[in-house]
Amino acid sequence: MMDVETVMAALRKKALADKAFRQRLLDTQKEKNPLSIFCDIACSEGYELYEMDILTYGEEFYAAIKRSTNGGGENSPKLEGQDDYYDMFMAELAGM
Repeated sequence: MMDVETVMAALRKKALADKAFRQRLLDTQKEKNPLSIFCDIACSEGYELYEMDILTYGEEFYAAIKRSTNGGGENSPKLEGQDDYYDMFMAELAGM
């Protein structure tokens, strides 16, 4: 199984090259359960990706950033977009 960042990089690369695919990913935002549909698309493209993978990756990513700023204590300011890797990815796709 590939790690989350590798899968997201592959999806990003395909979305950059294929406008219809990019739109398909962006359209997941309109779904009742967008993250689940997003993962279904990734799986249909041959990438094993599950909701919990993305959620956990987002938490781990921001935890590492918080540890690197202001000592990473409990009083560290919340970072904008914290723990929302899917939304950050969607914003990136929208800007392509």
